[in-house]
Amino acid sequence: MSAIKINNLSKRFDNFKLDIDNIEIKKGFITGFIGPNGSGKTTTIKLIMGMLNEDSGSIEIFGKKHNLEEVYTKEIIGYVGDISGYLKESKISTIKKYISRFYNSWDENLYKKYINQFKLNENKVYNELSKGQQKQFELAIMLSHHPKIIIMDEPTANLDPLVRNELLEIIQERIEEDNSSVFYSTHITSDLDKVADYLIFIYNGKIILQGEKDVILENHCIVRGKNELLSDDTKNVFVSVLKNSFGFEGLVFNRKEAYDLFGEEVVYDNINLEDILTYYTRGNKSEKNN
Repeated sequence: MSAIKINNLSKRFDNFKLDIDNIEIKKGFITGFIGPNGSGKTTTIKLIMGMLNEDSGSIEIFGKKHNLEEVYTKEIIGYVGDISGYLKESKISTIKKYISRFYNSWDENLYKKYINQFKLNENKVYNELSKGQQKQFELAIMLSHHPKIIIMDEPTANLDPLVRNELLEIIQERIEEDNSSVFYSTHITSDLDKVADYLIFIYNGKIILQGEKDVILENHCIVRGKNELLSDDTKNVFVSVLKNSFGFEGLVFNRKEAYDLFGEEVVYDNINLEDILTYYTRGNKSEKNN
């Protein structure tokens, strides 16, 4: 079963249109949502969270049309974003006191475990915490009601690598404990290189690539060779290609097909998610599903 399923979702603004044919967030896995700023990541999440109303299309949560007004839906979804929305002048103990009342599944022991692990002083005012401590507190609040779906929108922006790694490890731990599903939106592709099971790439409001992370990385590679090897036939295997006086360099979406065309006449280099995002968003783009 899918944790979240989106079909034919559309939302139009004055200068932007989100137009998603389909997205499936698989139960029990981490799905990374990647795209440059302004591509539609946050708009998609706001639609899932009920912060915006779609113009058309459908969003399902565990097979049912989503309705964030239902207590059940609010119970099973946990959210951490770039901005928390907490009252900055409040003590974190006060914030916890009021938020915990909304969840029947609130686990005080788990909350205390995270507070102790992060060495947070509950008598401190939220605004007195460092950026990393604020994010640790937000994570503790979110995970302590055992959400079945975790939605994260740029949660590690502006955090140092040590704090980012700690947050990622805790999220993976909770997935195993609660069998949660994670929809992780970020432009920091190195985070998803480490933890993602599935990937969805979005650009200019459209999905340009989606599938299993390992399959995407296995199929894509950078090819370098002499310009005379390029032709109308060989160019079709590239997502985008750059030429200069020394030769060409391009990203292919099917390593086997590229090898059938070029054999040993070119160099094949492995890539990471940042390479894939760069090539898909700077050249001719077409949707590829793996």
